[in-house]
Amino acid sequence: MVNTARKLNFMIRNEIARDLETLVPAGERSKIVNEALARELLSIRRRRLTEKLRLLRDSGPSLTTKEIVAILKKDRRRH
Repeated sequence: MVNTARKLNFMIRNEIARDLETLVPAGERSKIVNEALARELLSIRRRRLTEKLRLLRDSGPSLTTKEIVAILKKDRRRH
């Protein structure tokens, strides 16, 4: 797989930029920012999916543990 990149233009608070320049060597800054952004985007995706699951849970039928076990057993017998 080819690792491609795009140059983006966005603003970073001054204190974050100073810390980045102080703590991270010049050749590693893009990597650090990419990894941090990837983690944050994954977190956003997970929160959105969790909210969708909560909405589905609230709109679906309520089942007891006994009913869930019975449904799973029945389904396993079919396969």
